[in-house]
Amino acid sequence: MKLQTNSLFAALLCGVLFLAAGSAGAQEAAPAKNTVRPEIGKPIQAAIDLIKAKKGKEALAKVHETDAIGDKTPYETYLIQQLLGQAAAIAGEAVAAAHAFEAAAASPQAKDNEKLQFLAAAASQYYVARDYAKCAETASHYQKDGGTEKSVRTLQIQSLYLGNDFARAGHELQADLLADEQAGKTPTEDRLQLLSSVAQKQQDNAGYANALEKLVAYYPKRDYWLAVIYATASRANFSDRLSLDLGRLKLATNTMRSTGEYVEMAQLSLQAGFPAEAKKIVDQGYAAGLLGSGADADRHKRLRDLTAKNVAEDRKTLGQDDAQAASAKDGTVLFNTGFNYVLNGQSDKGLEMMESALKKGGIKRLDDARLHIGYAYHFAGQEAKAAHHFKSVQGNDGTAALARLWVLHVGQGG
Repeated sequence: MKLQTNSLFAALLCGVLFLAAGSAGAQEAAPAKNTVRPEIGKPIQAAIDLIKAKKGKEALAKVHETDAIGDKTPYETYLIQQLLGQAAAIAGEAVAAAHAFEAAAASPQAKDNEKLQFLAAAASQYYVARDYAKCAETASHYQKDGGTEKSVRTLQIQSLYLGNDFARAGHELQADLLADEQAGKTPTEDRLQLLSSVAQKQQDNAGYANALEKLVAYYPKRDYWLAVIYATASRANFSDRLSLDLGRLKLATNTMRSTGEYVEMAQLSLQAGFPAEAKKIVDQGYAAGLLGSGADADRHKRLRDLTAKNVAEDRKTLGQDDAQAASAKDGTVLFNTGFNYVLNGQSDKGLEMMESALKKGGIKRLDDARLHIGYAYHFAGQEAKAAHHFKSVQGNDGTAALARLWVLHVGQGG
């Protein structure tokens, strides 16, 4: 999360300077309790002029001329603290500036809106000083007193993160995310990036994957898809049998990156009995320039020839076992036969068979079947039905995690 601290400080403090200048220049019109004695007013006015000229050290020297003057009124002290804070900030003395602004905020002379300005300024200066614990504490104080400036909230969360308080940073980020979503607002990309980083710092793999899911949901960039697919496959409970399903998602999201991925996926598809899909994978590998060249070009050609041969053989026999599949005791064979029809471009017939197989029941891995029929509907271009089936997947072995990503993908136009 990037913070423009200089701009933030300038925005927060423009009102502070106005308050100080107005207070020093309106002595005659102000009530008696808000007057400034000449011996204090003169160096204060000089300090204001120097602050306007961005001469911090000189302004500090002028403000410090009031140190020797005794019996200051609460109002004079309040005004001096304001100017000390501004002058110290311009002079690069962030800690001194933060202390002065906190003192101004604590003054009984400060109105509610002024108090919030000073607390925001103090938080900003603690951040500049890299005192992240005090920055987070002051920002929290600001919010409890009714402050709503988003930049101060950003300072708080960033300070928790930089101060290695990842648990609290994550808690605050999740609260903001929930509030945004409940309000129908899109969470900012930098907040979601920070949430993913917080999860990584805590070695929370599930939390990291969830944060990445939010990123691809709102900001579907290829880099985020790469990251979330890798994180999903890296979960401890992700089953190896889902390798082909993972590859299907990679193909759909344009996140296949290597020759090996194309080769492995094509081989898995052949082993599963879907040569038409295997041929499509190989063809896409050639189109991407990752197959057909280099030292393994001959191997790739053999794979291409093999898939073409298997497709030809499969299409010769396609339909011969339909009756047997329909009469089987459970729906497993019928389901796989229908899936093969879909992959061969006969979507209507194949999807009808798959739906019938689900109704028949007896399928051993029901969540796998739900994932596959969702993919089949996506393959057929029927995204609403695809999403419906993907949302029904509940397995904790990686099937539901893949299905959630498919829901995001088809919702973005497939």
